[in-house]
Amino acid sequence: MDFRALGRTDIKVSLICLGTMTWGEQNTEADAHAQLDYALDRGINFIDAAEMYPVPPRAETQGRTERHIGTWLKARGNRDKVVIATKVAGRGGGPRGDFAWLRNDGQPPNLTRAQIMEAVDKSLSRLQTDYIDLYQTHWPDRSTNNFGKAEYRHAEEETVAIVETVATLTELVKAGKVRSFGVSNETPWGVAEHLRAAGSKGLDYVASIQNPYSLLNRWYEVGLAEFAHREAVGLLAYSPLAMGVLSGKYLGGAKPPGARLTLFSRFTRYSNPQVERATERYVALARQHGLDPAQMALAYVNTRPFLTANIIGATTMEQLKADIDSIDVKLSQEVLDGIEAIHRDQPNPGA
Repeated sequence: MDFRALGRTDIKVSLICLGTMTWGEQNTEADAHAQLDYALDRGINFIDAAEMYPVPPRAETQGRTERHIGTWLKARGNRDKVVIATKVAGRGGGPRGDFAWLRNDGQPPNLTRAQIMEAVDKSLSRLQTDYIDLYQTHWPDRSTNNFGKAEYRHAEEETVAIVETVATLTELVKAGKVRSFGVSNETPWGVAEHLRAAGSKGLDYVASIQNPYSLLNRWYEVGLAEFAHREAVGLLAYSPLAMGVLSGKYLGGAKPPGARLTLFSRFTRYSNPQVERATERYVALARQHGLDPAQMALAYVNTRPFLTANIIGATTMEQLKADIDSIDVKLSQEVLDGIEAIHRDQPNPGA
């Protein structure tokens, strides 16, 4: 397993990060523990969660994912062996009023000091730990273009100033509850504002950005990738298989039993004719070169110079083993050229 520095910190994280958003919905506590045991045995030390997991988010299941990690940490007594990342939800994740059940006051979540302090203590309790290695804002407090929304529309809205959020996260670092912090589903302007707040106010620097990145969605390369090199804000790539679409299992309208897009109709980001056509070509390219399509897609993400970690997720042990094995897949120049040719013809159909 390869390891990379997390931003400007001294934390080293595995190139493959274990995602957990299905734990508590599609996966049981026993499944979660088995995945964690196997991942740790394969050299993975990086685990990514969120206060609102599992997904789809519901009041009845909220927090189960962190609890499953917490019971594993308690049972194994190995907190020092893993880097735990989790997230706090802000206001920009959906229409006003969404996820009001996350907070004791019943208000929609936001990134004020009071709400972050409440959220971090709840996450620490569920995780059964004294500290979180990487604490991320799950999305900005303002409305932004994410989750498939492309058209920019300025909205006059009440938002929490980024400097207040950064000051609060810095306070948590100084208190020892958090070792570092990052952002997720952010824009170039948002990352720049986090850095400006740190530089002008003497606050801690953001360590990472967790955004979608895959063969079907490479928008990160435009406007955000440069931060990794110039400001040490590396990418934690989520949805590298585009919710499993790049495995090819949904081609031709297939609905595999138990698969996420079969179970949940709310996920439509990768369900359009452009995605289908591009996926067909990527799958054909992989098979032409004797590669597993999912492993080819993950191996491509693994090679990106702006990447800190590639967040994989699996509902079965077979999927998990295959995904981790992508670390050993080396793509030939012919394969890389073929990927670029498809991308030029059909750029970012899943953005």
